[in-house]
Amino acid sequence: TNKALLLAGLAAVTAFALAEPAAAQQARDQIRVVGSSTVYPFTTTVAERFSQTGGFKAPIVESTGTGGGMKLFCGGVGTQHPDLTNASRAMTKGEFEQCAANGVKEIVEMKVGFDGIAVALKKGSTPVNLKREDIWLALAA
Repeated sequence: TNKALLLAGLAAVTAFALAEPAAAQQARDQIRVVGSSTVYPFTTTVAERFSQTGGFKAPIVESTGTGGGMKLFCGGVGTQHPDLTNASRAMTKGEFEQCAANGVKEIVEMKVGFDGIAVALKKGSTPVNLKREDIWLALAA
């Protein structure tokens, strides 16, 4: 059983996970992806391009949320379980343990990109003098 987990993010890591034992690969002709709704638009674009350039069926992409995607991904190995998961954060210790308990092994985290944050002010309001450190500390709180 071989699964890989691709994660990317800032304070949140955008994840993508690859998995599938050889027997299950023969039983299914499409990749199944679950996970983060934040990463969903990016994943659907990648899935469409994958099918256009690779000669394969477009992967099935479901927006289940990060936690829901991890639960499905860590549920086990085989065609009834997703091959990949996206996440807007890192996998928790509990999720990793759930994966291991269900035979999902050899998980590999791969950072794909970073989330962005915009700081905006109301027109006509007093400007705020923020430094990167201020924003970093606010996110860390």
